[in-house]
Amino acid sequence: MDRPQLAGGSATALRLALAFIAVALAAVALLAILTAVLAAADVRSLAHRQRADLAQAVAVAAAASWEQHRSWARSDLGPVLDLARRTGAEVQIRDSAGEVVVSSAGFAAQSEADQYRAPVSGPSGPVGTVLTRFTGAGLASADDALQVALLQAIVSAAGLAAVLSLVVAVAVARRITGPVTRLIAVTRAMSQGERSARVGPVRAHGELLELTRAFDKMADTLDRQEQLRRDLVADVAHELRTPVAILQAGHEALLDGVAEPTPEQLASLRDEVLRLGRMVNDLQELAAADAAAVQLALRECDLAEVAADAAGSLAWRFEAAEISLRRELEPVTVRADRPRLRQIVTNLLTNALKFTPAGGSVTVGTRPAGSAAVLIVTDTGIGIPADELPHIFDRFWRGSQVTQTSGAGIGLAIAAELATAHGGELAASSAPDQGTTMTLTLPAA
Repeated sequence: MDRPQLAGGSATALRLALAFIAVALAAVALLAILTAVLAAADVRSLAHRQRADLAQAVAVAAAASWEQHRSWARSDLGPVLDLARRTGAEVQIRDSAGEVVVSSAGFAAQSEADQYRAPVSGPSGPVGTVLTRFTGAGLASADDALQVALLQAIVSAAGLAAVLSLVVAVAVARRITGPVTRLIAVTRAMSQGERSARVGPVRAHGELLELTRAFDKMADTLDRQEQLRRDLVADVAHELRTPVAILQAGHEALLDGVAEPTPEQLASLRDEVLRLGRMVNDLQELAAADAAAVQLALRECDLAEVAADAAGSLAWRFEAAEISLRRELEPVTVRADRPRLRQIVTNLLTNALKFTPAGGSVTVGTRPAGSAAVLIVTDTGIGIPADELPHIFDRFWRGSQVTQTSGAGIGLAIAAELATAHGGELAASSAPDQGTTMTLTLPAA
């Protein structure tokens, strides 16, 4: 079928993309702010150390000039002022008494600037002080330029990250919503009667892939159940046609006086009525198995004893069919509804009897298996083809080898339903002409 694009899916993709973008932008903005703040703090700390070092360098230069003449009056401080000017600073030098010795032209004008104080040391101790105020030029402006460059880099990186997050968000949103959109389209198609609609292969991972596969599996199961229901209608109609036709013909013959109501004639009609009754009973048993989970009366009982009871009630049928029934029963206690548990064993033995030819054998055994109890029914019958084995517990399933056998195909379905209701599991293994093994596993008491 075609893969229509749904407005709902597009809206979901848009909302997902916007959500991803919002989260990405918030993360980028937070990272950018933190980076800018921390970078600005580092730059300010570096600039403070550099300015302190420059102030100390000016003080050392002033001390060297003082050393030449041992006096501020005869010292040539021009080189000191030139050094300060080249570094973008204004300087004032004071003697040890605090009197101004020399001051650069712009020192007073920079009264609002940060001021750094460095002592001028002579051979016998401090001989003066250098006051340094940095302007916005020279080396002193390097910190501002560095901060601007860092902010520009952060803004550029944030913008690039935002664009990248937009592209990734749109791609991821479309990748996520694509399978969902496909699933919605297939669901709508199935609701409109297109039973063959399937999701098929999709580009998805994880839960979304499992969801699409589970949906297709569910659709296949629904198709199979629908086919089983159709087969049931056909089988029931086929089974009803013969007895109803016989009953109708027999009664018409009796009413028209064509035939006499002899015991043989009445017995034949009675057999057909019983055949119809068995079919109705089968359907009633299936309905009862569906409700078993809420109707079970669980009590401790011996699985071996229940199996022996069921086998004993069917012994005459095995003898009549010339099939040997073997018992290998070990006591094991389970919590179960005894009548329902007996019904499971009876169904398994009846099924084995039905498909085992004369001269064959059926073995029923019980044994403990760790925290579980196991019942095994093995026969030497015709076996089950590999392609039919997965369906033997489906309701109304009748394999290709049992088309000539009476029954509605619900005996094993009932047994499986009851096993599940007891918290257990019923499994089968078989091969054509090699017999079949049914294994019932129940929690031990």
